[in-house]
Amino acid sequence: MKTLFLTLTILIFLFMTDNIIFNFNNKSNISQWKVVDDVVMGGRSDGSFTLNEAGNGIFSGDVSTENNGGFSSVRYNFSKSDLSNYTKFIIKLKGDKKSYQFRVKSKTSDYYSYTYTFATNGSWQIIEIPFDEMNPAFRGRQLQMKAYPAEIMEEIAFLIGNKKNESFQLEINSIVLGN
Repeated sequence: MKTLFLTLTILIFLFMTDNIIFNFNNKSNISQWKVVDDVVMGGRSDGSFTLNEAGNGIFSGDVSTENNGGFSSVRYNFSKSDLSNYTKFIIKLKGDKKSYQFRVKSKTSDYYSYTYTFATNGSWQIIEIPFDEMNPAFRGRQLQMKAYPAEIMEEIAFLIGNKKNESFQLEINSIVLGN
């Protein structure tokens, strides 16, 4: 029953355009989604972001801990969005039984992100991420600051960095704002 309610909630949100961050489909323009791997600091991880035949976003690749590496991320930047009418992110996705982080920045120029770690189970899931459970972090370290203030945002991201060598695949259907 809870799954049916969550699915109906997602469908209702998808028809309200002001709360959609990204709804993937076969015609989605994913050119603003950028992969950032640990190669920026000498690592050897290799991620990619594509659309599959169903039109879902596919974040996949290999994480390597060689050369002090260990993460891959995909980021989406957009114009400033007002979050004052919302309390959480709702993401429909299918993972590979690995843990990922969902990350948000109030401003793209911020050096830190607000993060939330979630586990995937190999099936389609609805992940609800309350704003007040997102905590600031920089380079894997928690910062002594307040939780996400949820006033504005300019960037979202998914990151995998489980401190081990592994292949990964995260299939993303939609990312919306909820109450």
